[in-house]
Amino acid sequence: MSEDIGLFEAMYTQRALRYLKTDPVPDDLVRKVIEAGIRAPNGGNSQQWGFVVIKDEATKRIVAEHYPATARPNHGEATTASEQRAADSADYLAQHVMDVPVWILAVTRHPGTDIHNGASIYPAVQNMLLAARAYGLGSVLTTRVRRGFEPQIREAIGLPDDWVTAAMIPLGWPQDGHRYGPTTRRPASEVTHWDRWGNQG
Repeated sequence: MSEDIGLFEAMYTQRALRYLKTDPVPDDLVRKVIEAGIRAPNGGNSQQWGFVVIKDEATKRIVAEHYPATARPNHGEATTASEQRAADSADYLAQHVMDVPVWILAVTRHPGTDIHNGASIYPAVQNMLLAARAYGLGSVLTTRVRRGFEPQIREAIGLPDDWVTAAMIPLGWPQDGHRYGPTTRRPASEVTHWDRWGNQG
């Protein structure tokens, strides 16, 4: 475990790691990941975010009961080897919810469905993913809770009415053979438009 990696190394090698060991993650390390999250930019510095650390077996069972049914609608049909690997790892995580030592539920006090409601919480989540990368912990952002079982998880954790769920982050040590590394992405030139859509320079 080391946090002594450069920012760009962290960004360029951070990827979804869903194959996690059952080994416990120390609470102080979970706190450090959340500490990184609360350093993120947020609207008006209002800090309308919250993080629920879930280790309780009964709550994890609720996740395990509902999580698998929300799998494929997010990924659709895999058409490339990379998409198939992502789909397979998502399916694996869905079947091994109980094995994940820690789940972090990110919530925000901005109820509603408009996209701007995520403008503060998702930068915080990204900071947490980068912190997990630096500490050698596996993690991934998943929004399945919003698509399939938010009422059940809200009740289980006692979430107030004016708060909404935004994402769940599984946190654990990567299994052998699963590691961070260079990610495969379309070139920036293919997704960058200069001044007007379609003008890719």
